[in-house]
Amino acid sequence: MRHILSALVQNKPGVLAHIASMLASRGFNIDSLAVGETEHHDLSRMTFVVHGDDAVLDQVRKQLDKIVTVVRVDDISSENYVERDLMLIKVNCPAEKRPEVFLIAETFRGRVVDIQHNNVIIEISGTEAKVEAFIELMRPYGILELARTGRIALVRGEPKPQVAEEGT
Repeated sequence: MRHILSALVQNKPGVLAHIASMLASRGFNIDSLAVGETEHHDLSRMTFVVHGDDAVLDQVRKQLDKIVTVVRVDDISSENYVERDLMLIKVNCPAEKRPEVFLIAETFRGRVVDIQHNNVIIEISGTEAKVEAFIELMRPYGILELARTGRIALVRGEPKPQVAEEGT
């Protein structure tokens, strides 16, 4: 089963490596990982997408909760959440193909962020399914390079109680 874990962690060196190695030691492959600072400069949010049995994942969550630098871990898979993935894709695109490539990008609410003589770079954000569908439509043109951020997600509605900043 696919799980999305959202972890608030202290914004310190080594936290990512510690958590990733703990997940790997329990046989979890991280399908997607995104890390970034939150509204509190001393906290980062790590969003993991992993596959695994509910019981085993519950044990992993408990292990994550024991790590000193982890403030909170939530499995938001069963929640009502908003999920996004960001991608930059460089596509072979000579001048005569541009109108059709640009139309497809516009249909997906993508933005052309760079144009060269024979290729373009397009930015797409959305659900994993949307990004995957765009990739498939670009394959016939020739994908030259691709970079993705991994999934980020937030639960809809009222946030959980705020975490007190250090020193307050």
